[in-house]
Amino acid sequence: MNLKKVHHIAIIGSDYEKSKHFYVDLLGFSIIRENYRPERDDYKIDLQLDEIELELFIIKNCPKRPSYPEAYGLRHLAFAVDSVDDTVRELNKRGIITEPIRLDTYTGKRMTFFHDPDNLPLEIHE
Repeated sequence: MNLKKVHHIAIIGSDYEKSKHFYVDLLGFSIIRENYRPERDDYKIDLQLDEIELELFIIKNCPKRPSYPEAYGLRHLAFAVDSVDDTVRELNKRGIITEPIRLDTYTGKRMTFFHDPDNLPLEIHE
């Protein structure tokens, strides 16, 4: 087996404009391509930030993401940052609410969470 790295992460959103605004305008991803898929009546937006590639699918009428208790599957996405404090300030200035900053008891690094428009948990971690 020759696995090298994660190629992309796929996310399902419910609102084209809100999701695109959040990931592109607020978080800084660039658009690789956007496509409407008439056979599925959905959109697929391919996004990139450095070496991270996201596939953002906008699909109508999907079930909402379970919260607590957490369900099996992807738990959250985590982004590495140089400074959690600086990133929290920038997110808050952009209207994104963050949880209180805390210390990861295993790594000893500072981290916190915030959510995308469909309540997907996102983490920033030093």
